Amino acid sequence: MSCSAPGPRSRRRASGAPAVIRTAAATPGRWTDVQALMGGHGDRGCWCQYWRQSAGAYSRGDHPSGREMLRAQLAEQPPPGILAYVDGEVAGWVGFGTRPALERLVRSRTIPAVDEQPVWSVVCFLIRVGYRRRGVAGALLDAVIDLARQSGAPGVEAYPVDPEGGRVDVNFGYVGFTPMFERRGFRRILETSARSDRRSRWLLRLDFSPAESGPAGDQQGTESSTSSSSRTG
Repeated sequence: MSCSAPGPRSRRRASGAPAVIRTAAATPGRWTDVQALMGGHGDRGCWCQYWRQSAGAYSRGDHPSGREMLRAQLAEQPPPGILAYVDGEVAGWVGFGTRPALERLVRSRTIPAVDEQPVWSVVCFLIRVGYRRRGVAGALLDAVIDLARQSGAPGVEAYPVDPEGGRVDVNFGYVGFTPMFERRGFRRILETSARSDRRSRWLLRLDFSPAESGPAGDQQGTESSTSSSSRTG
């Protein structure tokens, strides 16, 4: 099974000038861009490994550095993430994986599995300063949905914060917010016992019908163009 991510998506800045958001699967050839996004804390950074290891292994540092692990994971199918580019500059990342492969999630008591379906789980967004509130996270989520559907996944799951009509500290927003997912058809399945910024995190699910999903063929690392929609986020 091979994977690709659709893009680019054209959005408009507040000034009215067109901003092109391009999404692409995080493959080995894009390692330089991954480092540009995640390398600020060196090997001490998360490198999108928090959910991919058990809590004990992550805390003890049983595995090689997160940097080394993520670099190796870029060769896997599905890839561990998708990158976003705004006007050619790397601007964001969304991390995901099949739920059974995310060890901490499998063992989680606060975010339980609701069935045995090997859905794809969206676990984090990383948007660079200067590119937030410009539709980057929404473009990344659209790309995950498209890739999961093309790859034959039964659906996509996420565990975002319900902002409850208020503002949430940006440090807690890395899991995303419920409205962005619900605009794309995700359903609320379960209010989990996980909390971010003292607010509830929900298990949301977007299920695909058999007619919707199917293998994408050999499309690794390719990009395609779509026109943007007027929705934001």
